[in-house]
Amino acid sequence: MSSPVVEQLLRELHATLVLRKRPEDVARLVQDLYAAQGTALDPATETALAKAAENSLRSLWHGYTSMREEFARPVGAQRQLARAADLFPGLLTGLFPGLPELPDDAGDDPARIQAVIRRAGEEIGRAYGQNDFGRDRLDRAERAEAGLGSLSKRQYNKRFRLLRRMEAKLARIVHEQRRREVTMTGKGALAHALPYELFAADADTAAFVAYVTARGYMRSVFTNGRQRQVYDEVAEALFQRLREAPERTCWYAVAHVHPTAEVLAHVSDEDLTGLLVRWGRFLRQVADLLEDAWNRHPLERDTMIVRRGDDSSTWNQAAQAWNTARAHWFALLGELGRDEILDRVCPGKVPRLMAADVAYWHRMSGGGLHPDTYVWAELPLPWEVLRGEQECPRSLVEAVCARHRVDPVAGAWTAARPAAEAVPFRRTPELVHGVAVADPLMASALRSAGVFSGKGKRAAAQEWT
Repeated sequence: MSSPVVEQLLRELHATLVLRKRPEDVARLVQDLYAAQGTALDPATETALAKAAENSLRSLWHGYTSMREEFARPVGAQRQLARAADLFPGLLTGLFPGLPELPDDAGDDPARIQAVIRRAGEEIGRAYGQNDFGRDRLDRAERAEAGLGSLSKRQYNKRFRLLRRMEAKLARIVHEQRRREVTMTGKGALAHALPYELFAADADTAAFVAYVTARGYMRSVFTNGRQRQVYDEVAEALFQRLREAPERTCWYAVAHVHPTAEVLAHVSDEDLTGLLVRWGRFLRQVADLLEDAWNRHPLERDTMIVRRGDDSSTWNQAAQAWNTARAHWFALLGELGRDEILDRVCPGKVPRLMAADVAYWHRMSGGGLHPDTYVWAELPLPWEVLRGEQECPRSLVEAVCARHRVDPVAGAWTAARPAAEAVPFRRTPELVHGVAVADPLMASALRSAGVFSGKGKRAAAQEWT
């Protein structure tokens, strides 16, 4: 039985799986966890954690970061539900019995919002989905027949319009919640869906999963080089502790975020199959998002440079989620000995859209398009492959890679990603639209002024990427 302090720290670490805490702050929590347990750390782990934690907000004089510490959440329907409570007296208390007032989180729950819309619709003879103001409203005779004769046309219309707006609001909430989940999955894999019981079964497991997830959630930097790698020396030190106590480690939890062959070898076939099915389902969902973005405005596929009208945010979020899901799916197929599936269906990677100024920077520094872009441009579109409309066997991918001098295995086109080598720890920078700024207070001022945004002066926007 863990102490209350250890339990609280494990809860705090688990909460970071859906937040956007800096890796330094997660490292500090890990230090606190080991101290509360009285765990004697080996020198490598102690040094690595200290190196990261010395830059945590608790250790800095200002204790402040200008960057959001959570993924942006959609605006809920609290205002619309409050209005429904006024226009339909007794409705909400009937749906939420025993409560003196509407729950604070009701406006964020699509199921509850839909229940309100359906029940309120029954009170005015409106079926869910009947949103045409000219065709679906009841006339005077129909209102009388439905027992609404005492309700004036004006009052009836007011209620009809509210429910129509609430359905539109519900659709936006569902879309934005899905977009948030896709963003989190692209950056942190399935960490956000990891139950507390699995996460907290072992302190070393919790420490590694929380830290690696925080590294994955880091924002992209405006650069013409590679982005910062997730697996660093702190993650390596924490993973070494898992290696030293494999019987205690919850490898299934680790497989949610770090699907290397070494990790997956410790997971049962049943759990591996469950993860494979889960990632396969997610691939199909993300493929639909990619297709929708493509159909709304087809991209410049040969260059993947942003043009006017492109929804680069949605595409890049979905592309990152696709590549993450694909990497896990490939790794699981290999561990289960079922990679012969790739001989028949081997969907390609999806590149992110690149801003024109970054592309110009690449050219001016002697670079060019990434070779993967040329491979992507020749392969069938991923959603067409998953639906079986286009064939994309491993042999085709290998042929295209050979044509553009890309190693299909090292480049993870036909196999799981190679195990990452640990990179040195570097302090998380304060970013303003991807540009590093030394001082967080200055970063707040620059963001509010719209600097580096490519637009005029405006208020700080929610950060999705």
